[in-house]
Amino acid sequence: MKKFLSIALIGVMMLGMVGCGGSAPADENADAEASSSLTITEGKLIWGTNAAFEPYEYMEGDKVIGIDAEIADAIAAKLGLEAQVENMDFDAIVPSVQTGKVDIGLAGMTIDEKRLNNVNFSDTYVEAGQAIIVKKDSGIKSSADLAGKVIGVQRGTTGDEYVSDEANGVGAASVERFANGPDATQSLLTDKIDAVVIDNEPAKKLVENAEGLVKLDENLTSEQYAIAVAKDNEALLEAINDALQEMKDNGELQAILDKYLNA
Repeated sequence: MKKFLSIALIGVMMLGMVGCGGSAPADENADAEASSSLTITEGKLIWGTNAAFEPYEYMEGDKVIGIDAEIADAIAAKLGLEAQVENMDFDAIVPSVQTGKVDIGLAGMTIDEKRLNNVNFSDTYVEAGQAIIVKKDSGIKSSADLAGKVIGVQRGTTGDEYVSDEANGVGAASVERFANGPDATQSLLTDKIDAVVIDNEPAKKLVENAEGLVKLDENLTSEQYAIAVAKDNEALLEAINDALQEMKDNGELQAILDKYLNA
């Protein structure tokens, strides 16, 4: 708890610094690196997400709900902060963490080497994988049948990376990139593409909400979701990991996952 409280105190002690929206003002003796360091906006934990990724984050009226929303609220509470969401395109989340527009990226985001060049990641909070969605009458039964097909993905995701990789991908004729999963499935329903590759749990929800689509049993990848944090914010990363561990130990994290995944 001391670690959690120390993070909240940092926001108070550094009141003169610009928070999530920018960097601290440099004094005349500060070097460039120190002047660009980021801190938490006093009293808030601002998290960036793309709220079209049910069950992890999605809209209910004007509110973002879902697994990641509840995790953000729980972590913020443990740090003595208030969670505040910023909804944006998925491929804008990592740059927003880097520049300090948001404190963390929490968006069903997979740890991968490319992202690790730009941000740090917390400990894993859920296992995931990429799935294939097709029309019921498509004739596509497995990833082997995707060769030569037009495949839709959510832009900037690991599904995008996997399908677009000529060496390890599926031999797609072309890849169509969409802002979110619902846009991709709508294009599938209107026969503009042949299949959609997207994360497994969101794939289940997309199929539930679109008559005529099925999710294949095959998973293309095995992945781990984690929380993105700016590379110069080690104190926040440590506090988030401590909060996640507490949530794992006391069953709070599993209860959130069960609420949305096993209902």
